[in-house]
Amino acid sequence: MLTLTHPRRTPAHRLPAGVKLIALAAASVAIFRLPPLGLGLAALGLLGLYAALGRDLLRAGLRGLWPLWPFVVILGLWYGLTGAPDEGIRLISRMMLAVAAANLVTLTTPLAEMIAVIERALSPLRVFGVNPNAVALAMALVIRFAPVLLEKQRALALAWRARSAKRPGWRLSLPLTLAALDEADHVAEALKARGGVQPARRD
Repeated sequence: MLTLTHPRRTPAHRLPAGVKLIALAAASVAIFRLPPLGLGLAALGLLGLYAALGRDLLRAGLRGLWPLWPFVVILGLWYGLTGAPDEGIRLISRMMLAVAAANLVTLTTPLAEMIAVIERALSPLRVFGVNPNAVALAMALVIRFAPVLLEKQRALALAWRARSAKRPGWRLSLPLTLAALDEADHVAEALKARGGVQPARRD
């Protein structure tokens, strides 16, 4: 499994995970309320923040936006065909800004700290039988599995192109599903070997 946290320590790494997650939530809400000028200024500010933390972090942030290209193409075509390109540009800009902000938090926050924050935030729900440990672990696995599955999809696509001139398209669905199930099986075995997830305790 891949680690998403950038290996080089930056000033942003030293900020508490809870502060960064609250700031991310506030920024995400604000992004979808900003006018076009505000979106441009927010993009410049976020780009400047990435650059201030280092070129390597900036490159990592830009790479993190690459998986969005199918959505950008689909939204661009849709709004272009429906005669609302301006609205499409605004929506795409908001989506990319929100993801870039989330990537910055992910790159500068160890997963263990994120899990700890989520567990603390959900701890009041123990009285209703909710297990914060299980929820936090599920969210952590989603975060970790996303880049793993993207990498496997790229590998499968490269293997397909080496054997055929046709686009792989839907043909990768079955092998990618099997790869995901195989990864899930390995993770389940690892969790079982470590005692599994502790059950929720009602206080």
